[in-house]
Amino acid sequence: MDRVNALNQPVAKLTGIGAQTVKRLEKLGIRVIQDLVFHLPLRYEDRTRIYPIASLQAGMTALICGRVEFMDILPRGRKSLICRISDDTGYISLKFFHFSANQHNSLKPGTLISCFADVRHGFAGLEMVHPDYQVISNPEAYVKETRLTPVYPLTEGLSQSTLRKAVKQALSLCISDPRLLADWIPEAILKKYQYPSLEEAIQTLHAPDESISIETLQTGSVPALKRLAFEELLAHHLSLRITRNKTKAWQAPVFEGSSDKTIVEKFLSSLPFKLTGAQLRVMAEIEADCRLQHPMMRLVQGDVGSGKTIVSAYAALLALIAGYQVAVMAPTELLAEQHNRNFSAWFESFQTNVVYLTGQLKGKARNDVLQGLADGSAGIIIGTHALFQESVNFHRLGLVIIDEQHRFGVHQRLALRAKGQQGSTRPHQLVMTATPIPRTLAMLQYSDLDISIIDELPPGRKPVVTSVIPAERRAEVIQRINNWVGNKRQVYWVCTLIEESEVLQCEAAEKTAGFLTGALPDVRIALIHGRMKSADKDAVMRSFKNHRIDLLVATTVIEVGVDVPNAGLMIIENPERLGLSQLHQLRGRVGRGEGDSYCLLMYQPPLSDTARQRLGILRDTNDGFVIAEKDLELRGPGEVMGTRQTGAVHFKIADLVRDAGLLENIQQTGEQIFNEAPRAIQPLCDRWLGASTDYAEV
Repeated sequence: MDRVNALNQPVAKLTGIGAQTVKRLEKLGIRVIQDLVFHLPLRYEDRTRIYPIASLQAGMTALICGRVEFMDILPRGRKSLICRISDDTGYISLKFFHFSANQHNSLKPGTLISCFADVRHGFAGLEMVHPDYQVISNPEAYVKETRLTPVYPLTEGLSQSTLRKAVKQALSLCISDPRLLADWIPEAILKKYQYPSLEEAIQTLHAPDESISIETLQTGSVPALKRLAFEELLAHHLSLRITRNKTKAWQAPVFEGSSDKTIVEKFLSSLPFKLTGAQLRVMAEIEADCRLQHPMMRLVQGDVGSGKTIVSAYAALLALIAGYQVAVMAPTELLAEQHNRNFSAWFESFQTNVVYLTGQLKGKARNDVLQGLADGSAGIIIGTHALFQESVNFHRLGLVIIDEQHRFGVHQRLALRAKGQQGSTRPHQLVMTATPIPRTLAMLQYSDLDISIIDELPPGRKPVVTSVIPAERRAEVIQRINNWVGNKRQVYWVCTLIEESEVLQCEAAEKTAGFLTGALPDVRIALIHGRMKSADKDAVMRSFKNHRIDLLVATTVIEVGVDVPNAGLMIIENPERLGLSQLHQLRGRVGRGEGDSYCLLMYQPPLSDTARQRLGILRDTNDGFVIAEKDLELRGPGEVMGTRQTGAVHFKIADLVRDAGLLENIQQTGEQIFNEAPRAIQPLCDRWLGASTDYAEV
């Protein structure tokens, strides 16, 4: 094998790796030999010491050594093989439900064997089920393991022994030629943080010696693991820095016209509400970005109801004054429709045409919108992912606004930006989210964006009072709805996801609506769920907004963006099924009007400890950022950001919760590498991100 490039060779080059194994390894993301080197164990087994049988207790995992006393096959039900082994201190039973004739022959009375497995209580005292065992032919020459045994993540059809042998071969290549596994982190940085060299870290983690406890390996406090997690986080950070530098190399339209203060003042004074200090600060940040010659890439995050939409409308105004078009993309028709209503109202007295495009728009109406975009007569286009279809062409797109960006796939966002690309010029991009992003996640996943936070709610917004109650109190809740509706207020009743099935979810919502209709005969009840046609959903929402409906039974489709100030009571059924951030989003639908607002989290007992902890957090705080941090600790980054989209941060080794402390030093180290070791940047990105670096530009 060519030594210079040995680690980049396909895994098929290793001994014992056939075509089937290659396919199975590919499912684990293992294609070349280097991937095996960075495929770390999930956990470890201690086979370095032999326990006397008498010292065993249920719940232990142990290596023992003993002679077979007897062996029998039980014919009852599914055949099983039972044998008993003993040493000088005691005996234990071994049980095999799947066994071969070979096993039957090898476990004859008098045979000396070693076994490794979990110990549990059985009918005849302690037992091991399906232990790993080995016949010991020469007790004098029997050698225990000298290091902890790695247990790797697997996929169907792949065994630990196959993977261990493959990893061993990959590691022996690294030992035989240290140049293969280049250590790109400068010596000074390793010394500063007391990290081992790359080779030492890799060897330690694949085959730790007995001086390292299993506990320190599991908690991630061992320096070898910290070093690799640090390197992976650093590679992600460097990749986003490269992207940011590339973005700055593009030209962008300069919105100089924003100096036309009369139009700006007229716009602001026409608004039916007063802007908060936080909104004005973020608007100034956006304005400063849009006066520069390279594209703005800004993420505006603000809690539910903090007023992000008007901030984006101000950015749109700056683009219009400068003679450019604006595209506003929302993830659902419901939200796009609401943006359309808001933008149309805010820009009513301005000489601009606000148009609306979704997949539902057909025929002449659709052609008219497309014509307006192509000839420039349409200034603002609002819609769903229909905005980046091939037939959509812009006359002069200067600003792209994306709402709830984590709900769009990366390719969709790239496609919309490409629409406005002309030569070396790209539109400005403003991204909004009401899902507060935990600081640790923002430092990494969004370090290519400038982040603005609207951290102040408009005056008059009262915090929502949240209660956690068991489902047995349903009758009390129904009585409360009756009183609430009697006071001319409106109610949401949210049915949460049943497994991952939208069909079952809709059925559950239909049943709930039927039950409530019987229980509340004087209340006007309607139903909304994800399988309804968009036009029907919009009609129901419009009726609810206009108070022709008192109680809206809904699935989580109402999570984003619906604004009905008179609805101040929300019941969320089975809240334990949802993540904290999603529950917080749902709760944000109430508390938008003058009066007090309430959210009842009606759970199905018994609650697990984690669920009780999560619902308690929601009851005790209305701060979306606190909730997002807790959600990250409890559920991990992919879940917090909504669905796991392509291009979200996926780590091989690092764990954002466990390794949050490492992030503090990443930016500073990244700066140092850019200045002192620029040659290390690309190899580090290639090692940890492979081809996924294309995604970073979104």
